[in-house]
Amino acid sequence: MKKTIRDCLKERILIIDGAMGTMIQRYKLEEKDYRGERFKSWHKDVKGNNDLLSITQPHIIEEIHKQYLEAGADIIETNTFSSTSIAQADYDMQSLAYELNLSAARCARNAVDKFLFSPDRKGMDTAFIAGAIGPLNKTLSLSPDVNNPGYRAVTFDEVAHAYYEQIRGLVDGGVDVLLIETIFDTLNAKAAIYAIKKYFRDRQKISPKGGDLEGDLEGSASLPIMISGTITDASGRTLSGQTLEAFYISVSHAQPLSVGLNCALGAKEMRPHIEELSQIAECYTSAYPNAGLPNAFGEYDEQPHETAHIIEEWAAEGFVNIVGGCCGTTPDHIRHIAQQVKNYKARELPILETQLA
Repeated sequence: MKKTIRDCLKERILIIDGAMGTMIQRYKLEEKDYRGERFKSWHKDVKGNNDLLSITQPHIIEEIHKQYLEAGADIIETNTFSSTSIAQADYDMQSLAYELNLSAARCARNAVDKFLFSPDRKGMDTAFIAGAIGPLNKTLSLSPDVNNPGYRAVTFDEVAHAYYEQIRGLVDGGVDVLLIETIFDTLNAKAAIYAIKKYFRDRQKISPKGGDLEGDLEGSASLPIMISGTITDASGRTLSGQTLEAFYISVSHAQPLSVGLNCALGAKEMRPHIEELSQIAECYTSAYPNAGLPNAFGEYDEQPHETAHIIEEWAAEGFVNIVGGCCGTTPDHIRHIAQQVKNYKARELPILETQLA
């Protein structure tokens, strides 16, 4: 029987992949490459819409996934960070939201299937696909108008609807877990959690047996949920003002598989926050930092062995269950991280006292 991600987490520290954008930049794509034949006459520029490449250049996305798998990644993220109708509105591509997620999930699935049947798999017998759910380019907690602090550019229902559509595409494409990541506004994350729960409740009504998914009488997600927030600076708070503990408490009702941190900080700056999270989280913990802090040109200079050395210390201290990289990281970073943590035991889940009703 194929191992589940929960089975693997009980055995060892799992490796999640690195940055998608960093790898796409290596291909030096131009406007025509993003457009492909299908969007040759699109009325807006689309260069920079990396998620569109899952439709127009799927072979590139599959190649990137394959490189991360070869580097030792147990979990690869779909190329769907901005694949919602809200985020795609910048390109007038709202109507493509479902297709973007479906196509990206299929790219990841193709990459995993090919890798596991290739000689490059190096003894790996399974790999997992995380459906990446990004934070959106609009926020529910903050006003974009400094003169009107009560104004919001979007409503909770609109955000939840956009996430619902994304989730439908990811699940139909065959992901193994749903990853709500780079959270700077917890209310946006709550809308994503709500959308996940609603999607699987609705699915349960259509198919009482739950199809191929685990049944769920209370309507919570039948795929595991990973949640990853972003501490934006040395204050130890998210952009919407929450401390790490407050953020964790705010999302714990989702009963996530894991809670962690990614983006904004390099491993060195993230360390105290990962240590704190490891002490308060009742679930598994994850961490995938940037390759250091960006230089004056917005580029990342931290070398793979440097990132891996810091993350190795987290593993030695028992802080983590899932590690990898975010902005600026490459397959070389992931390869070094995987090598450095493979001999360390994963963080053990705390034994909780029974709470009285």
